[in-house]
Amino acid sequence: MFRFFESLVDPYTEYPDEDRPPRDLWPFFMGYSQPFKKVFALTAFMSILVAAIEVGLIYYMGRIVDLLGSDPKLMWAEHGTELIVVALFIVFLRPLFQAFDVALVNNAILPNFGTLIRWRAHRQVLRQSVGWFENDFAGRIANRIMQTPPAAGEVVFQAFDAISFSLAYLIGAAILLTTSDPRLLLPLVIWFVVYLVLTRWAIRRIGPVSKAASDARSAVTGRVVDAYTNIHSVKMFAHHDREELYAKEAIEEARRTFQVEQRIFTTMDFSLVLLNGLLIVGVVGWALALWVQGQASVGTVAAAATLTLRLNSMTAWIMWALSAFFRQLGVVAEGMETIAQPITLVDAADAKPLLLTDGRIEMTGLTHHYGRASGGLNAIDLVIEPGQKIGLIGRSGAGKSTLLKLLLRFYDAEAGMIRIDGQDITGVTQDSLRRQIGMVQQDSALLHRSVLENIRYGRPDASEAEAIAAARQAEAHEFIEGLQDPEGRTGYASRVGERGVKLSGGQRQRVILARVILKDAPILLLDEATSALDSEVEAAIQKTLYGMMEGKTVIAIAHRLSTIARMDRILVLDEGRIVEDDDHNALLAVGGLYAQFWARQSGGFLQTDDDDA
Repeated sequence: MFRFFESLVDPYTEYPDEDRPPRDLWPFFMGYSQPFKKVFALTAFMSILVAAIEVGLIYYMGRIVDLLGSDPKLMWAEHGTELIVVALFIVFLRPLFQAFDVALVNNAILPNFGTLIRWRAHRQVLRQSVGWFENDFAGRIANRIMQTPPAAGEVVFQAFDAISFSLAYLIGAAILLTTSDPRLLLPLVIWFVVYLVLTRWAIRRIGPVSKAASDARSAVTGRVVDAYTNIHSVKMFAHHDREELYAKEAIEEARRTFQVEQRIFTTMDFSLVLLNGLLIVGVVGWALALWVQGQASVGTVAAAATLTLRLNSMTAWIMWALSAFFRQLGVVAEGMETIAQPITLVDAADAKPLLLTDGRIEMTGLTHHYGRASGGLNAIDLVIEPGQKIGLIGRSGAGKSTLLKLLLRFYDAEAGMIRIDGQDITGVTQDSLRRQIGMVQQDSALLHRSVLENIRYGRPDASEAEAIAAARQAEAHEFIEGLQDPEGRTGYASRVGERGVKLSGGQRQRVILARVILKDAPILLLDEATSALDSEVEAAIQKTLYGMMEGKTVIAIAHRLSTIARMDRILVLDEGRIVEDDDHNALLAVGGLYAQFWARQSGGFLQTDDDDA
């Protein structure tokens, strides 16, 4: 039975990607709710039916009270069949209706709706550009992805479990009182009007303060995760107190916003108790007055009393449900600030896979300043012939890494164009472009997975033997064989920790080299590929790198000039422009900026202006 309800909606059903998802709350909800339309309609109907049955039971209890006033000897003979039918309905059919209603909410909607939102939100965020991630905390992004689905599920749950049920119950109560005596409807109407005023007062305040509280909780998560991610820096500089204070500021703001939220709930609860007392006295007191005057039966009084007591117990639940409904809407609205942001770096509508034939790279008027007035690249014109090896040097901020990021299309250039084998990279799919490029970065972060999974990330369909062969080429096999994680996994099965923290910098770099070797892409980018290696390992890796470069188009950034001295060409960047372009010997003969860098080297490292001091 459970499996039937759980399979009514597939949370992973195909859907069109949206580069500009709705930014307003209800269109956002409607978009995610499309696969659930039929289930939602059936659930709403069942909620109304269950509420009608509950009101009907109260009505029938009043009828039984009236029947007790008849001759006991005749009651069974006259009403026995009726009582048996009602009893059978209560014992057998009512639980079935209730179970069907509950199963729709608990088994068909809640697990699948939250899963659908989490899956689609994660996919949407993964489509964002590298620059988008660089402008936010990873912890805050993850927190919003994790807290939005349960909040959205709670909104749907309250909509069907409380709101639709309570509205149907209230309408049924009004019909019941009208049937008994229309005058009993008056105190209920007055109570309902005041109740709506109280609810409106609470809702108008709960939405904004709930969003503020959710923002504050996300800020706490962002700051805490930031400290944990950079725990080495925290420990190295002995800044526990600074991190405690930094987190405390956010925690205190979260406490303050939560206090404001709870003040509303306290005011609401007190007002509700007072209002419900007036409802009980109004309806039951009026029913008693009518009974004294002989205008209402004992059953009417009993039904009115039961109904008002039931409403009394329900109203706090309904108010809390409404509060939860709008509070969770605030959480969803906060999550939308991340999930519903437009995708700004997208494939062209007619984008085709990159068809790489030779590996010729051409840059024309390439300019990118990250939206600022300076920095980055300025009008770069460059042609790299197929199989050519290019060394790229320059002071910090000269634009070296920007050039590689633009080639990978992590950003769209503000001006100019990059072509690979004559194809504008903005006109090909991003995935096909990056599959043709292998890159080793200075920041040698790994995924918190096994060593084998990290190496295979370069080519997931590679065999274990191929991955091990790549590790041997990267001089990594020997240390990998000796690894063991806290769970007892050894060798290639051992986990490397978050960002690879369980490995040394040199070990991480060699695993990343193995990954790129396994990928075997025709274009190779090296950004300080050997910066984390000791001299002995670097000497061995240099042979591997030069072997990797054979037949590939290569761009290598290095501060250690000896690592790029054998390149076909060396480009010197300064303030975003190419100021020198030739091979090592020719540049030394010219006596320009490259020659100055070479002359200033100490241990083979490029010195900056600060070193002159």
